[in-house]
Amino acid sequence: MCQNCSDQAVGRRSLLKGGLALGLAAPFISMAQAADLPADGPRPETADEAFKALADGNARYVANQAINTDHSVGRTARSQGQQPFAAVVTCADSRVVPELIFDQAPGDLFVVRVAGNFINEDGLASLEYAAAVLGIKAILVLGHTSCGAVDATIKSIQDNTLPPGHLPSLVNAIRPAVYDVMGDRPADLLAAATAQNAKLNARKAETSAPILSEFHSSGKIKSAAAIYDIAAGKVSVL
Repeated sequence: MCQNCSDQAVGRRSLLKGGLALGLAAPFISMAQAADLPADGPRPETADEAFKALADGNARYVANQAINTDHSVGRTARSQGQQPFAAVVTCADSRVVPELIFDQAPGDLFVVRVAGNFINEDGLASLEYAAAVLGIKAILVLGHTSCGAVDATIKSIQDNTLPPGHLPSLVNAIRPAVYDVMGDRPADLLAAATAQNAKLNARKAETSAPILSEFHSSGKIKSAAAIYDIAAGKVSVL
């Protein structure tokens, strides 16, 4: 093996041993410093605790009993860094606001947004950063009812056409989920495809090597898929 190739291989291995976290974290707050930041309550320390915090927050939101309503609280502390406990991959739809849906304060959630809530290379890199540097405990891929991106993909397949501009990139990313469920002829194709799209991307978060797959296999984080009902406000885990 050439010396340059050997050096590159060693460099890749070092990323998994903490090199990535140290390199990316240099301009930001360290995990040790983050632990000293004040918080409204105890920070979830496990994936199960993180998912419970999200579920409890959504229950408060549905009941119109939100507790995170004063966003000026902790503003000075947040200027020193962040310590989100979960990442949410969600649609860019203006009606889907994770901090409100899960009744969490600014700084609690690391949100990755794109129309159709799929994970592309940029989203994957963002999640790797959230896991390796920020120490998130959970990743939730959140689809929602009446998703325009999924609906556009269904129509594109049915009409055998592509939308204009850069929209085909969205369609092509969501297309596998639609194909997965079309053969079953579901009564509500949009709902079935939306759910499958969330599931496929949660699986991608879990299995993408080398960083996220390692964090999942070691039990440091967990991923799940869910659907947000815009009309009811409720999030249902799939």
